[in-house]
Amino acid sequence: MEVMTRIVSESDSRDRRLEFPAGSLWAFPMPDGRNSVEFVASDIHGQQWRLKVSVRNEGKYAKPWLKGEWDAYVQQKQLRKGDRVILTMNDEENGERIYRIRAERKHFGYWYSIDEQQ
Repeated sequence: MEVMTRIVSESDSRDRRLEFPAGSLWAFPMPDGRNSVEFVASDIHGQQWRLKVSVRNEGKYAKPWLKGEWDAYVQQKQLRKGDRVILTMNDEENGERIYRIRAERKHFGYWYSIDEQQ
């Protein structure tokens, strides 16, 4: 199940965090009194990325961010403005949630996997 698709902005690739769509927070239930939740997402090669979704404690809107090893992910995949990141989630029969992350780049109007090029 797709959690989010996001076109990487200049600040997403530079500022050590990704602006996370508020409409995707349903996939990350936060315990009462907490403003963040950590999870692990695997890429196509099976590499695990420790990520964290955080929301601000104040203000009218949640304004969520994806942090954790996001910066390392950006560096390894050489993400830049205009690339696309897709996060998916599957609920296993044992109740465990499995997250997967992939990156794509548009070339001549077609999206291709950055992961498969590495």
